[in-house]
Amino acid sequence: MKKGKLIVISGPSGVGKDTVVKELLKNNDNFELSISMTSREKRLNEQDKVDYYFVSKEKFEKEIENNNLLEWAKYNDNYYGTPKKEIEKRINNNINVFLVIEVVGGMNIKKMLKDDALLIFLLPPDFKELRNRIVNRNLDNEENINKRLKIAEEEIKVSKKYDYVVVNDDLNKTVKEIENIIKKELK
Repeated sequence: MKKGKLIVISGPSGVGKDTVVKELLKNNDNFELSISMTSREKRLNEQDKVDYYFVSKEKFEKEIENNNLLEWAKYNDNYYGTPKKEIEKRINNNINVFLVIEVVGGMNIKKMLKDDALLIFLLPPDFKELRNRIVNRNLDNEENINKRLKIAEEEIKVSKKYDYVVVNDDLNKTVKEIENIIKKELK
């Protein structure tokens, strides 16, 4: 039986990963979004088991200990990870799964799954635009914005280890470019 593929989308905070993936999911029937687990607090507009599985730090650490996560990382003092069973079940049923994660997780996936995963890194058009996007989200204070930008500098350095790098300067163009990459890779 044909297997699905895990498609990892990474990039700095504020680059538009979630927006791009939502558009990709609208246009493609055989794609689903993996729901990650996190120990961070739920934001006002987020729902448990829709946006993330929100758990305590203790519960997350127990999942790590029990080897129930495909990958995990600590970002900005919170844990983020991917429940293993969910991904395996979908891929074994020929479903392609989008996984929106940070670069440490992306590199872990690449090490473990090698060619069974496709890694795409989203870049902002420039750093000034990235800062504007983070500020305009209205989710962070100045200290956290600066923290995110500092992390972004390090993440961008890792982008060359990804299979593809796409600049997200126009949503429709970015979505089309990623769809073309996926079609080429799934042949």
